[in-house]
Amino acid sequence: MESALDYHSARALLQWQIELGATESIGDEPVDRYALQATVPKAKADQTPAVIKPREVDPVEQAQKAARAATGLPSLRAALEGFEHCALKKGARNLVFSDGQAGARVMIIGEAPGREEDRAGTPFAGQPLGLLDKMLDAIDLSRDKNVYLTCALPWRPPLNQELQASDIAMMVPFLQRHVELAEPEFLVLMGNAACQAVLGKRGISRLRGQWQQAWGKAVLPMMPPDRLLGQPHGKRDAWADLLSLKARLGALM
Repeated sequence: MESALDYHSARALLQWQIELGATESIGDEPVDRYALQATVPKAKADQTPAVIKPREVDPVEQAQKAARAATGLPSLRAALEGFEHCALKKGARNLVFSDGQAGARVMIIGEAPGREEDRAGTPFAGQPLGLLDKMLDAIDLSRDKNVYLTCALPWRPPLNQELQASDIAMMVPFLQRHVELAEPEFLVLMGNAACQAVLGKRGISRLRGQWQQAWGKAVLPMMPPDRLLGQPHGKRDAWADLLSLKARLGALM
């Protein structure tokens, strides 16, 4: 006997089944789903695959390894260019490495690069560099002859934001290796970032003019030239610091 259902009635009944939650049609042969579940092999407790967590990378440890591997200033620069763990690098235009004469008796370490330094790829660019040149010339020093320049960090912080202690700690191994390879007699630390990196201290207004020892070198903190441009009254203290540096240089000649 043929079914009396027409197409539209059958479609309506099927739609009703779907709305009730039916997801499959009944087959021609019955299926014992309990029997099927019993045939599925159960995983043994001791066969659970172990989850191996990736080892976290310590950026400072990686920086130490890369810095120690550098055998000269060119290879140190290459190590910095290949270092990918410092987020500052992603927002900077250029690596700011050095200027002046490597091997000079005086090595000046400035703050982190600003906009002008980032564009030029050299420390103390723009007006601060012009003032620094005049300051050095006043005590018979020059970037062209007997002074070497670098920055506490090689990349500009975004929008000149305050430096994070983690960023400074990450770059200290490179900076210390830079000093070892440049072999100066004296370090001049211009600014808080340089003092924090080398001395572990901040407060340039309090630290300036006081000779200290770090990394086997005589160290003199000074006010950076960009601060002096905005605070002319500080130039008297800067002149006193320059005379102190000149006296040390003369005493060892």
